[in-house]
Amino acid sequence: MEPARTVSASPVPGLAREPTEVRVRRLVAARRRATALLAGMTAVFIAVTVAGAHGILLGYVQAGAEAAMVGGVADWFAVTALFRRPLGLPIPHTALLVERKDQFAATLGQFVQENFLNADVLAERVRSAGLVPQLAAWLGEDAHAATVAGHAADLAVTTAEALRDEDVQRVIAVELTRAVGAIEMAPLAGRALRVIIAGGHHTDLFNTIVSAADRYLEDHYVELRDRFEVEAPRWVPDVAYRRVFDRLHARLRQRLTAMASDPDDEARRQFDTWIAGLPERLETDPELRERGERFKRDVLGSAGMREWSSWLWTRAKETLRTQAADPESELRHRLADALAAAGRRLGSDSVLQESVERVVESGARALADQFHDELAGLVTGTIERWNAAEASSQLELLLGRDLQYIRINGTVVGAGVGLALHAIAVALG
Repeated sequence: MEPARTVSASPVPGLAREPTEVRVRRLVAARRRATALLAGMTAVFIAVTVAGAHGILLGYVQAGAEAAMVGGVADWFAVTALFRRPLGLPIPHTALLVERKDQFAATLGQFVQENFLNADVLAERVRSAGLVPQLAAWLGEDAHAATVAGHAADLAVTTAEALRDEDVQRVIAVELTRAVGAIEMAPLAGRALRVIIAGGHHTDLFNTIVSAADRYLEDHYVELRDRFEVEAPRWVPDVAYRRVFDRLHARLRQRLTAMASDPDDEARRQFDTWIAGLPERLETDPELRERGERFKRDVLGSAGMREWSSWLWTRAKETLRTQAADPESELRHRLADALAAAGRRLGSDSVLQESVERVVESGARALADQFHDELAGLVTGTIERWNAAEASSQLELLLGRDLQYIRINGTVVGAGVGLALHAIAVALG
């Protein structure tokens, strides 16, 4: 693990995410200020001592400078001992962050486990935070619901793009096969046909069939004539069979026109009788039911079915991508409306609020009970994998600037204590 990245990427609000170079400059500047103050006190002490501390004022100056030196050096030692050995000397209990990194990791992991990943602590935190009412109020606003809808749509697109097309197409094909395989086609067709007949749509079906037949005769006149010529005896003159074909072709089209225009045509009545009995035959005739199942198996096992499932998934992805990218799309509007309605319902229904809060609290408890050891181990293991010297260096960059003020404060407080002690000594003397 790279400690520098871990230290700098803190999620704490208000903690500046400064570049390493900036932290180094600020640490060096703070260290120079603290060292300069200590050096100044040292220079004053030496100057007064060399000159001879004559007089009350110089005595106070000497005592204050001496105590400031002691305080400054002591705090320099304390601050330095956290990160490294002062002056490189092997003094016991120094370079604490380097020497006791693993112990610190275990202690921090245990602390996090006991104080942050405890089921009771998490449940109480969830309860006192009022997350559900806050969520309801926030989500009930249209602007917030639209924002969440946009993120949800983008997440759906990302998820769809991450999936392998082959896997999704295979799932679609399997699920379609399973769903359609559980349905008998002939009885289903019979029920659908009953609905068509009840609505009088079978009349349109007859007209469509007749019109299609007439259009076929018209569009394929030359083809049909040539085929008729091939089948005609050779001894029949060309003119004769062409006249026969033309009369046959014309009479057949006339018959189709009459069938389409006459509601009492015999062919129409026969069609009505046939189709009226077809639903029952489809539902009860074993042969028709077997034909329907055979047709269904052929369709489900065909290459066209696989191509259709592939086209379906590709089309769905394209539609989802387009809808998610457009803030005014029907998808995002419907998602936003649904989320806003859910937020308002959650905010107004106290029973629903309590139910959701219990679910959230139970979820927090379950997560804590299930993963508190793993998460504590994650904290411990992560710190243990750090390079000790580098981790110490990075922590110094993060905390060292503030710790230098301890040195400054130690120097100033030491001077004050020295002056006070000297004043007491003068008064007692």
